[in-house]
Amino acid sequence: MPLQPSQARGTSVSSRALRTPAHPKHYCGVFGIYGHPNAAELSYYGLYALQHRGQESAGIVTSDGRVFRSHRGMGLVPQVFDGEILHNLIGHMAIGHTRYSTTGSSLMVNAQPLTVDCAKGQIAIAHNGNLTNASQLRDELEARGSIFQTTVDSEIMLHLMAQPGFNGQGNDLVQTIRRIEGAYSLVIMTEKELIGVRDPHGFRPLSIGRIRDSWVLASETCAFDLIQAEFVRDVEPGEIIIINDNGLQSIQAFPEHTRRAFCIFEYVYFARPDSTIASRNVYNVRVEMGRQLAREYPIKADIIVPVPDSGNCAALGYAQESGIPFEMAFVRNHYVGRSFLQPSQLIRDFNVRVKLNLIKEMVRNRRVVVVDDSIVRGTTCKTRVNNLKEAGAKEVHVLVSCPPHRHPCVYGIDFPDRSKLMAANMELEEIRRYLNADSLHYLSQNGMVKATGLDKNRFCMACYDGNYPVAFDPTLDKHIIERRHGRAGTLTESIERDQAQIPLFR
Repeated sequence: MPLQPSQARGTSVSSRALRTPAHPKHYCGVFGIYGHPNAAELSYYGLYALQHRGQESAGIVTSDGRVFRSHRGMGLVPQVFDGEILHNLIGHMAIGHTRYSTTGSSLMVNAQPLTVDCAKGQIAIAHNGNLTNASQLRDELEARGSIFQTTVDSEIMLHLMAQPGFNGQGNDLVQTIRRIEGAYSLVIMTEKELIGVRDPHGFRPLSIGRIRDSWVLASETCAFDLIQAEFVRDVEPGEIIIINDNGLQSIQAFPEHTRRAFCIFEYVYFARPDSTIASRNVYNVRVEMGRQLAREYPIKADIIVPVPDSGNCAALGYAQESGIPFEMAFVRNHYVGRSFLQPSQLIRDFNVRVKLNLIKEMVRNRRVVVVDDSIVRGTTCKTRVNNLKEAGAKEVHVLVSCPPHRHPCVYGIDFPDRSKLMAANMELEEIRRYLNADSLHYLSQNGMVKATGLDKNRFCMACYDGNYPVAFDPTLDKHIIERRHGRAGTLTESIERDQAQIPLFR
């Protein structure tokens, strides 16, 4: 079933969206609301609160019970939407999405939510995560006659839901969900219902909130705070939440003994510190990670300096536990985007310096402990260490509030392949020398888990230890659909359509 042409307007692809960030990217934030007259406006604010989860594209689809209306575009949420656009998104029900590219390029054609008009009616979907069996499912669906117009996992799920049945059996949402594997938190909208789905392992967060008689779904609870919604609870792993005029219904689609595997890097870096996940405030967890880091690696120093903003909480915890003064020696320029790796070393250093400026008087003739949440490629960390030493720091000790990243992520976070992961290719002492640091220490895996106050068996830590909870084919990378032989023409046409700003979804 081909997807329908879009009426939405979208901005052109910016050069920023096509660059590679120095920090790992997250893949998407999702939002949904049912039963509110200002559904589009509240979705806008919800996505605004989830902007940190995706900065390449954003979209909202609304429904009044009969007609779907949508708008999607490339860029940040306030760049994609304005008052007139939101006014025209009529309906009491809406889903929204803010995105980084996962499976699929950073193109307008791949912006979400996606919609389809099929025999079962209109369906819209927004997805956070990454499917590990996407290529196999796509091959199967194309063999059955499905025509794809994007390269994203989410379209595969739309086609599965639109199918009349499998192997002579009827097709309902539970059967569809049981066919997909990997990481997914979904918000789905039909003409009459809002649906939330979380994969059986619980890789990605998804929470339920309420505004009087209206129900809300969001990737993080910080979205509830902005729209003054009351947090109700997290969607459980494997749970399907169906919201309609009869209220909220819960279906557990998977056995309860399925291994839990929440991504612990949500606590380390991705989630906003004002969010609560599994009854744990993210800010408090990060402060405790810093405390644990101080217990494992006590260092004689004069000041503790965070790398803003992601290192702030852990640095504060280290300072509290060690008694060493906490100082904001790096000042962040909030009017620039994320730092990006560029071909020129000169440009690369400039991007780091323009984002963080050092107050030299604070570090001169002092022993400095620099705390960050992670080191992936090491380029920006090396520049910061050199900045400190050029400013006259006597010693620079680098501490990281998580273990070394040695393995790529296949569940929806852009940790690059092993060849680009510093800790996968260098020993600790080699990394220290490369960074030009006087010492380098990472938080232990046990210390990281201990800081959460949760059981180790509840987490996915594959990027640290290589223990992948869901099997995957290592020969199939996340761009396999775009690289498959014989489909270059189709992909070229989709890119040309995107560059001509001809949107493909209604």
